[in-house]
Amino acid sequence: MKALPARSCTDVFCCVIFIIIILGYIALGTVAWLHGDPRKVIYPTDSYGQFCGQKGTPNAKKSILFYFNILKCANPAVLINLQCPTTQMCVSKCPDRFATYTDMQLQYQITAAPWEYYRQFCKPGFNNPTKPVAQVLRDEDCPSVIVPSRPFLQRCFPDFITLNGTLTVAKRTHFKDALDTARSVTELRDAANGITGLVDAKEVGMKIVEDYATSWNWILIGLVIALVVSLIFILLLRFTAGLLLWFTIIAVILVIAYGIWHCYLEFSLLRQQPGADVTIVDIGFQTDVTVYLHLSQTWLIFLISLGTIEASILIILIFLRKRLRVAIALLREGSKAISYIMSTLFYPIITFLLLAICISYFAVTSVFLASSGDAIYKVMAAEPNCMYGNKTCDPETFNKTNVSKTCPGAQCTFAFYGGETPYHRYLFILQLSNLLIFLWLVNFTIALGQCTLAGAFASYYWARRKPQDIPTCPLFSSFSRAIRYHTGSLAFGALILALVQMARIILEYLDSKLKGVNNVVARFLLCCLKCCFWCLERFIKFMNRNAYIMIAIYGKCFCTSARDAFCLLMRNVVRVAVLDRVTDFLLFLGKVLIAGSVGVIAFFFFTHKIPIVQEDVPTLHYYWVPLLTVIFGSYLIAHGFFSVYAMCVDTLFLCFCEDLERNDGSPEKPFLMSAELHSILRKTEHH
Repeated sequence: MKALPARSCTDVFCCVIFIIIILGYIALGTVAWLHGDPRKVIYPTDSYGQFCGQKGTPNAKKSILFYFNILKCANPAVLINLQCPTTQMCVSKCPDRFATYTDMQLQYQITAAPWEYYRQFCKPGFNNPTKPVAQVLRDEDCPSVIVPSRPFLQRCFPDFITLNGTLTVAKRTHFKDALDTARSVTELRDAANGITGLVDAKEVGMKIVEDYATSWNWILIGLVIALVVSLIFILLLRFTAGLLLWFTIIAVILVIAYGIWHCYLEFSLLRQQPGADVTIVDIGFQTDVTVYLHLSQTWLIFLISLGTIEASILIILIFLRKRLRVAIALLREGSKAISYIMSTLFYPIITFLLLAICISYFAVTSVFLASSGDAIYKVMAAEPNCMYGNKTCDPETFNKTNVSKTCPGAQCTFAFYGGETPYHRYLFILQLSNLLIFLWLVNFTIALGQCTLAGAFASYYWARRKPQDIPTCPLFSSFSRAIRYHTGSLAFGALILALVQMARIILEYLDSKLKGVNNVVARFLLCCLKCCFWCLERFIKFMNRNAYIMIAIYGKCFCTSARDAFCLLMRNVVRVAVLDRVTDFLLFLGKVLIAGSVGVIAFFFFTHKIPIVQEDVPTLHYYWVPLLTVIFGSYLIAHGFFSVYAMCVDTLFLCFCEDLERNDGSPEKPFLMSAELHSILRKTEHH
């Protein structure tokens, strides 16, 4: 019998470093919390550094930012980052009409009403409607022109509407400013390029939120059904593994075959209809997904995709049919292990909670770091040749300087958040550190879960008499061992993976920056590096997983466990390459079957095709919103259960390989594997 050895602390140095890093991470979050101000992210800021819409301030009822001259803003990113070179002020509502300062002055001679409306978009305290236009524009007391706008991202943007293919604002394509200069709506569009698409996206987002609000209870019911089905599926595997898995394989093949037939039917019908041969590229992005379903090309893409999947599954089954019996035996053995240690099925909840804590802490720290800067004011010159233009200034002492004399009309306005202290200079480094530590903690959490489950299932395998020799509370005992003895080893493996992931993120960032560059060599080298690091990440994940299993069994350090796992796998490379992949394939089919079955039921429900419950179905803008949520959620739930199952199979597989090398089946060295598994493996090997 191969008993679990006495434990001792492993990779102590890495454990100490890990604890120090965690304490440093807490200190980083504290410093960010002390220096940061999330209001800088939540509220837009006017030219005086005041927040729009913040309670307890003069701008409490003015939650929207208004730009005096939006034509100076050539890029929407400039607007959102509050660095547009024009006066910005907080208003309670956006303008709803065209008006110029000149027109207002002419109408003011008759009635004060136009001025009362126009003044709400002027600087606070300005009340001189007879001031000459040239001086008003020089001092930027008021905007030269206001255009119908609507709030978006708490900022006023022109209210673009397309009429008969022509871009308009309030049904107009041209307007004049205060200097009687002709302006085009196209100029507004160029100044706020991309905003119209964002507005459409916001409208779609609002409808999606409404759909969630009306269907959340049915989504929850669908996810509960997926949870129950997943649990029943795993429990049934113990008694009917062969039958259930063959049923799963056949069911998946038939479901995909039905999908192929349905896609071909739709494709054939649409080919005969006029206008259905329009390509997806021709119609572009549409918020109404049903538009794509009226195109023959859409169904052709579905048809080819499903056909490829079906062919791949059939080829895999043909070539690996002999290994299916071994995989089924391993899965049956895994079902027995899980049935004796049922608590393992719910361990993913602990992993989920720990990951939620890590993600929340990372997100909050990132926001506080991003808002840690002080308000920076710069000279905004009216003349392009002003020597003080774009220089840092102090709004409290600006009027006492000679800047306004040297550059008439110059103002000291808020530019952005930043600073010159060492803390502010190293903010970017702190953000990168925040990201790296976050990746480290996430990978450590996953490693802890894998090592805990591996220890629990290893205690099942190495028990001579099952279940009598299985330790009491094996999951809790394994978790305690992993935390007490192997925190350093788990942190070591997690750090290696985090560094590789960090490198991949940096490469993705560089790739996004080089997209507009026509340097073919640089793009090619970057693509090769991305591919290499992707492969490296996959390999390290595979090695780490098996190293954690060896740590759980023998309690050795990370490097020794990784070496032993690698050598053991290489000595059983055929079994690893075929058997392990077959079990993963079968578990994947199980997840697809559960998610697909619940998804089909949800589809019929949300499309009013179940007569019994038609009256209970909520009215939705997009039925695919709850449908995709149910399918994706069901897959994640099934993945949560089956990830435990996969860890169980991987652990039993390594234990089985170790069992074959350490024991020979004699009375002195009996095998610890089940008789069924041993007989099937022996038969397969003889073939």
